[in-house]
Amino acid sequence: MILSWLIHSVELDLAKGVIHAKTAYQVWEDFKDQFSQKNAPAIYQIQKSLASFSQDQLQQLAHALSMMTQYQKSPGNSDAYANAAGLGYGEDDRVNPPSTVPSSTPAKGISFTTILIYVDNILLTGNDLQEIERLKKFLLKRFHIKDLQDLKYFLGIEFSRSKKYIFMSQRKYALDILQDSGLLGVCPDKFSMEQNLKLTHTDGILLSDPTKYRRLVGRLIYLTITRPDIVYSVRTLSQSMHEPRKPHWNAAIRIFKYIKGNPGQGSLFPSTNNLALKAFCDSDWGVCGTTRRSVMGYCIFLGNSLVSWKSKKQANVSRSSAEAEYRAMANTCLELTWLRYILQDLRVPQVAPTRLFCDNQAALHITANPVFHERTKHIEIDCHIVREKLQAGMIKPSYVPTRFQLADVFTKALGKDQFETLRNKLGLHDIHSPT
Repeated sequence: MILSWLIHSVELDLAKGVIHAKTAYQVWEDFKDQFSQKNAPAIYQIQKSLASFSQDQLQQLAHALSMMTQYQKSPGNSDAYANAAGLGYGEDDRVNPPSTVPSSTPAKGISFTTILIYVDNILLTGNDLQEIERLKKFLLKRFHIKDLQDLKYFLGIEFSRSKKYIFMSQRKYALDILQDSGLLGVCPDKFSMEQNLKLTHTDGILLSDPTKYRRLVGRLIYLTITRPDIVYSVRTLSQSMHEPRKPHWNAAIRIFKYIKGNPGQGSLFPSTNNLALKAFCDSDWGVCGTTRRSVMGYCIFLGNSLVSWKSKKQANVSRSSAEAEYRAMANTCLELTWLRYILQDLRVPQVAPTRLFCDNQAALHITANPVFHERTKHIEIDCHIVREKLQAGMIKPSYVPTRFQLADVFTKALGKDQFETLRNKLGLHDIHSPT
């Protein structure tokens, strides 16, 4: 099982490593040329140099990945898979290398190591401790690195491990932003946003200093990495970063009050799981009062563990709730395709179709009926990826009643009872709270 693999964290210090040897020289040459031009704007030229430095850094990190390939091909080493997270690759640039082991779980007796690189941090995981040690020695010969041993803290995310589970949270980060914003002593609240709250760009007084609001919301965005329960609220507030008003500030304070009640809440991943994907998608039709666009949301589980979620305003206006739901299904299919490739690389291919739960019968009929012209002729071609994935056997659309739709928490502000019910079904826990 993936979650029972040994996990280690290694920090790569780029400032002292050989990675920057060639890059630093190139940047220095650029600076000499630019400062010799007396008529050129100096600030612009410096910014341009820093931009080229970032690109060179990405190229050098790509070179580090090529070293991983050399290590992989050397005799006696396991199959090592390097994921270039944080190297500037977007969702459209994802590469899908094929897997070689056609089994539903990592094959026994096969040594397997995965490498995750994010800027100057490296995360190693695998099923063979000796192989991980050999890989670390290989890195030590080529880079200046610091071994942090077992994974406990990575990019502001805290990890707690036992034989039964892995728990991931941002408790320290949550407490830090509460203290920095002076809200550590506020009274806690039970849910993050008032039910049916409608925020607009015109109601309320403009904030005299919008910088503080932007800073708070920006820090909340990073907190959503482990807190899907506040994703909808934070997404709503981030829509007004250009001109925040008093109602937006009050809603932000409400989120901080909610965080104060459970700062250590995070995701719990049990070590025993069936490793089959399932997804829930939903939409709130025409909810935006300004653009009349709908809000879509989805959540994807690996067994009973939540691994992916999203809340986003749709790019186009939908003429019906069925169309809005169909667009939500299309976005979920894209994420499912990516996750299936990732799991295939981790030697956990999804043999059976992934169940995709939707609470709109009309959208399900559009998926199954290719000649339903009256409701589908105006929908963009790319949305029909749902039908394509269905015919390819990748997904299995299924109906779920609205009261059991887990993605509902990503599309609207719910009341206390429904919010807590869906939050618990998402598998969120706080191991730091008293029982």
